Amino acid sequence: MAEAVSLTFPDGSVRNFDAATTGADIAESISKSLAKKAVAYALDGSIRDLSDPVERGGKIEIITREDPRALELIRHDAAHVLAEAVQELWPGTQVTIGPVIENGFYYDFARNEPFTPEDLPVIEKKMREIIDRNERFRKEVWSRDKAKKVFAEKGETYKVELIDAISEDQDVKIYFQGDWFDLCRGPHMVSTGQIGKAFKLMKVAGAYWRGDANNAMLTRIYGTAWTDQQQLDDYLNMLEEAEKRDHRRLGREMDLFHFQEEGPGVVFWHAKGWRMFQNLVSYMRRRLDGVYQEVNAPQVLDHSLWQTSGHWDWYKENMFKVECADEEAEDKRVFALKPMNCPGHVQIFKHGLKSYRDLPIRLAEFGVVHRYEPSGALHGLMRVRGFTQDDAHIFCTEEQLAEECLKINDLILSTYADFGFEEITVYFSTRPEKRVGSDALWDHAEEIMSGVLKRIQQSDNRIKTAINPGDGAFYGPKFDYVLKDAIGRQWQCGTTQVDFNLPERFNAFYIDKDSEKKQPVMIHRAICGSMERFLGILIENYAGHFPLWFAPLQVVVATITSDADDYARQVAEQLKAAGLSAETDLRNEKINYKVREHSLAKVPVILVCGKREAEEGSVNIRRLGSRDQSSLPLAQAIAQLAEEATPPDIRRAKA
Repeated sequence: MAEAVSLTFPDGSVRNFDAATTGADIAESISKSLAKKAVAYALDGSIRDLSDPVERGGKIEIITREDPRALELIRHDAAHVLAEAVQELWPGTQVTIGPVIENGFYYDFARNEPFTPEDLPVIEKKMREIIDRNERFRKEVWSRDKAKKVFAEKGETYKVELIDAISEDQDVKIYFQGDWFDLCRGPHMVSTGQIGKAFKLMKVAGAYWRGDANNAMLTRIYGTAWTDQQQLDDYLNMLEEAEKRDHRRLGREMDLFHFQEEGPGVVFWHAKGWRMFQNLVSYMRRRLDGVYQEVNAPQVLDHSLWQTSGHWDWYKENMFKVECADEEAEDKRVFALKPMNCPGHVQIFKHGLKSYRDLPIRLAEFGVVHRYEPSGALHGLMRVRGFTQDDAHIFCTEEQLAEECLKINDLILSTYADFGFEEITVYFSTRPEKRVGSDALWDHAEEIMSGVLKRIQQSDNRIKTAINPGDGAFYGPKFDYVLKDAIGRQWQCGTTQVDFNLPERFNAFYIDKDSEKKQPVMIHRAICGSMERFLGILIENYAGHFPLWFAPLQVVVATITSDADDYARQVAEQLKAAGLSAETDLRNEKINYKVREHSLAKVPVILVCGKREAEEGSVNIRRLGSRDQSSLPLAQAIAQLAEEATPPDIRRAKA
C-alpha cells in the first residue's frame, strides 16, 4: 500500500490520502460536480495533469476551466489540436515545436510548400472537428530509444533532435489525443473538448528552426484561444482598434518620422515629429529642474570601461563595437557605443571628492544609447537599435535609499497622470538566479524595497502592486512600472533599480561622517524609458488625437478665399507670439478639402478665416473629432487656446 500524504486545501482543511491517489480522485472525493468541471490540479502551485498521482504532501488546488490558470492549458491544448489538424489535412508534414505565448500559441511546421492565409479557415474547421471528438489526453513515459525509433519511423526528424536535447534526468513524455500523439512536457487538460470553440488562427509566418538563420526555414501558424467567445471577441476588437492606432501608420499620416533600410532600427525624425520629441524632453527637463543635475557622458568609450562594469560579459552580444577604420592608426583600440548611461555617470560622480553632506547626488541625462536587436524584432518606435533614455542615477547612503525610491515613485506616477495614464501596476522584481553580490546584500536590498512597496500601496490605493520573483537585474532588485493604455494594453516603461554592484566595481566612494571611505548606493531610474518607445505608446494611446499642450502642430489657420490671406498670416503670427505652434494653409483649395486633410493629419484645432472673419477680427474654430463650430473674437480665441495649451506641470506651478 502506498504511503499516506497530507494535503492542505484552499479553505485550510487538511486531509490524508494515499500517495497514489490522482487529482481526479481527489476532485471526485470533494464533489461529483467539481470532478466534472476539473481540468487539472496544482500541488504547491505547480500545475499537473488531473490523472497524475499526488505522490507527496502539500497545498492542493483543483483547477476548473474558469480558473485564470486554465487559460494557458487551453492554449497549450489548442496548439496540439492545431498540429493534429495539419497532419490530418496534409499527411507528411512534420511538426516541430508549439509553445504557448502571450495571448495565444503557435506551432512550427516543416513542409515543402509553405502554408498560406487561405489555409487557415480549412485548418480551423478541422480543429473544431477534433475538439468535437472530445478525445481524452493520455500520457505515456517512453525510453529515449523507443521515442527516437517511433518518431524516426514516422519521418519526424525534428522530434528526434528534440529528444536528443532532453536532459538525462528528465522523462520523455508522450501525450496522446485519440491515436495522434506528440512529444510534450505537459500538462494538459482532460480532453480536447475542454478547449472550447473560442479560438482563431491569426496568421502564418516564416521561422528558422531553433531561431537560427543557418537552419531550415519552417512555417509558423499563430493562433489565439480564450476561455469564452466574449473574451475572444474583446481581444479581436482590441486588435482591430490597435491596427487603427498603429503608430507607424499615424506617423506617416501626421508626417512625424520614417525608417529606411540604410539605417535599420534608427529613427528619421521629421520636423513635426522632432518638435513632439523635444516637447517631451522639455516637459521632463522641467520636472527635473532643481532636483537633478543634467549631465552628458560620451557615446563612445573604451571597451575596458564596459569590462569593469560587467556589461562586456553580461551584455556583449547586444553591444556595437567601434574601431578606427584606419588599420595603421597608432592608437587603434576597441571602443563600444554605449548601450546604457550608468558607467558614464559613475565616472562623473567619481570626479572630485564627495562628502556624505553632498548626498544624495542625482545625475540625469537624455542619453542616446545603441543596442543590437535582431532585424526581425525591430518594430517602429517600439523596438529600435538607437534610442534616447530619460535616464538618471542617484548616489545616496543606505539610510537615504527608501526615501529616494519614494520620491522617484511620486515623480513617475505624476508624470504618467499628466499624460492621461491612471491605471498603473508596480512590479517588485527580486533576485535572479544569475546575479552578482552576496546573499546578505540582496537580503538587505530586498527588505528595503519591500518596505517601500508597502508605502506605495498605502499612499494610493488605486496603484496596484505585484511581485515578479527572480526578475530583478543582475546587480539588484527593482521596481517596474507598467501602465495600461486606452484600449487595455499594458506597457512597461518606468523603472527603479537598486545597485550595490557598480559603485564597488568602479571603486566609487564618499567620505562619511567619521572621515572614512564608504561606498554609495546607486539607484538607476527611468520614467519614459526609451523616449522613442514612449512616444510610440502615446501616439497609439491617443490615436494621434493629442491634447493641445502636447500636439506637434497645434493650430492650422486655413482660408476660405484669398481675400483673407493677409488676415490669416496675422492670426498665425499672434498665435505664435502666444506660444502656440501654428501654420497657415493659403492654398487655392475648397475649405472642406483643407479641413479633411488637416483632420487626417490629426491637427487639434483649425481656425477658418474668410472675408467676414477678416472684417470682424474673428475666427471660426473647428476641433478635431467634432462637427461643431464656434466663432470667437480673435483675442478671446487665442487666450482660450493659450490657456488650453499650457502644459499641466506649468499649470500646477501657476496655481
